[in-house]
Amino acid sequence: MKAQALVEYGQPLKEVTSDTPVPTGTEVLLKMRHCGVCHSDVHLQDGHFDMGGGNQLDVSGGRKLPFTLGHEIEGEVIAAGPDAEGVSVGDLRVAFPWIGCGECPTCKRGDEHLCNRPRNLGIQVAGGYATHVIVPHPRYLLDYTGIKDGLAATYMCSGLTAFSAMKKLDVSPEERVLVVGLGGVGMMGLQFAKALFEAAPLAADVDEGKLQAAKGSGAHEVYNPRDPAALKKLLADTGGGVPAAVDFVGSEASLKFALGSVRKGGQVVVVGLFGGGFSMPIPMFPMRAISIGGSYVGNLQETIEMMALVKEGKVDPIPVTERPLAEASKSLDDLRAGTVMGRVVLKP
Repeated sequence: MKAQALVEYGQPLKEVTSDTPVPTGTEVLLKMRHCGVCHSDVHLQDGHFDMGGGNQLDVSGGRKLPFTLGHEIEGEVIAAGPDAEGVSVGDLRVAFPWIGCGECPTCKRGDEHLCNRPRNLGIQVAGGYATHVIVPHPRYLLDYTGIKDGLAATYMCSGLTAFSAMKKLDVSPEERVLVVGLGGVGMMGLQFAKALFEAAPLAADVDEGKLQAAKGSGAHEVYNPRDPAALKKLLADTGGGVPAAVDFVGSEASLKFALGSVRKGGQVVVVGLFGGGFSMPIPMFPMRAISIGGSYVGNLQETIEMMALVKEGKVDPIPVTERPLAEASKSLDDLRAGTVMGRVVLKP
């Protein structure tokens, strides 16, 4: 098998050739059809996250190099271990990658994605920037019949992250949520907001092209935070602020705009991992009665629920660009530069 592998942190990926793995036990071997390129892969390639104030979170441990990134996995079943039930050679499946230890209380309540001993595909375990990938159990494989090839892969992170974040919001039927950041995940967030809430969402981004794309995709109104009058206009348009904002960027500037946009008693959910620091006077929490929380991908049950919603045609597709596997490194560079519209998927 061939992979575009991480061989040194902070350096371009390189092609690595190895033996194709043979599945044992409950394992399933997929021949890759598509793998999405996620912004979190950029941070893993760098080996750190920006924590603000010149501080970095080192994430270079826990994996042996060379290592294969890629967690938005879509492929064809070509082999299975003797204990892998409910799956057949030739099945087309997407893989839920957020796999935990399976034994701790967190995993047993169904939240494997929050496990402290994760075995996430493409994060701790070899992922999909390759011709083949091993999935540990058939329960993590979902039928994507009715969803376009390539697009299906993106729902395993970008889609799930957006869906799970929107599910956390408490919004009255007449109110609109705000989507901050319109990259691949943010555009998914826009679509799920349309599907889950009665009123069309609002959207914000510093890129005018992305704002126009959001408007064309159903946003009720759009705002550019670089415009000094943008926040004032949003507050006027909403009668004092939105009930909830989801920050799909996760930068100091995006969080500041999200916080300024919510009304008293509102919610801010942070999804993006761009980086930076945050501070707010403690008395402002009770005085504004706001809540600020994070949302990290989603669990398997949410994934099943999300895929059913997509198959019903209630979620408009985001733009997807297909590139050859050999362009994995270039795709990460493009994400780093902020020049990707929608999602890039790699095809071996």
